[in-house]
Amino acid sequence: MKAEHWFIKSFADRAPMTSPQKTFLSISMQDIQRAVQQTLAEDIGGGDLTASLIDAERMVGATLISRQHAVVCGTAWFDQVFQQLDSKVVVDWGVGDGDSVDKNQELCRLKGAATSMLTGERTALNWLQTLSGTATLTRSYVDRIAGTSALILDTRKTVPGLRLAQKYAVRCGGGHNHRVGLYDGILIKENHLRSSDSINSALARARQQAPEGIMVEIEVDTLEQLKQVLDAGAERVLLDNFTIEQLREAVSINTGRAKLEASGNIDLENVRKVAETGVDYISIGALTKHVRAIDLSLEFAQV
Repeated sequence: MKAEHWFIKSFADRAPMTSPQKTFLSISMQDIQRAVQQTLAEDIGGGDLTASLIDAERMVGATLISRQHAVVCGTAWFDQVFQQLDSKVVVDWGVGDGDSVDKNQELCRLKGAATSMLTGERTALNWLQTLSGTATLTRSYVDRIAGTSALILDTRKTVPGLRLAQKYAVRCGGGHNHRVGLYDGILIKENHLRSSDSINSALARARQQAPEGIMVEIEVDTLEQLKQVLDAGAERVLLDNFTIEQLREAVSINTGRAKLEASGNIDLENVRKVAETGVDYISIGALTKHVRAIDLSLEFAQV
């Protein structure tokens, strides 16, 4: 496979790939290589002092086990760690990105030089644990609203430096991507409106300046504002911190004129109630902001 198409081809049958605003997120192997190179550099620095105590000729095997139910994500980053350290390390996966795994399930087996595997162990696990954590949490939200017409979206509230990786993990969990950054969508928020002449003028300028196919969305925090932006021709509206009752009324007022996105104070306890109001999208900052790593164990054995 060509590196630049690796994710598109390998993941195409596992989870939603097209985001609601027509942005198509892809990650190249070069993106992964650069990210892994940086994380290896911050961990190894001038050299692994502890691994240097081990005989360089010693070979070991290892088994990677999940200590909890999870959705796997990040296998390419895991593999790339050992590719950069020692291409002779063999990683044999029994699962792939997007797969659900059970507690104590084996994920992969490794074989290679002990020094290489010891040096790469933490960095490889950091990538897999973190991205699997995002995918797992996303799947929880997606499952919670099953049977409704709403879609779960991520946000730009990502760990610095992990934007593309975390948004990929959201797709592994069955979610959808909102805009990737400031460059592929227009979202007129409260502070933008405070810096503009009016809601109408802000929307008008957005329509004039938006490249073809780019989403234009505007945020409102009251039902009166919703009526105003709908009258101004808004095609997509973010309903910020609306109550369940307000969301229901917003859907009634909208009458299908615009796509509605609910955001703010939404968690696993109330997300289904939000979805049942009839909104089109539910954006959850916690998917990528509140990262909780999956519990994994890499167990070594001499060969």
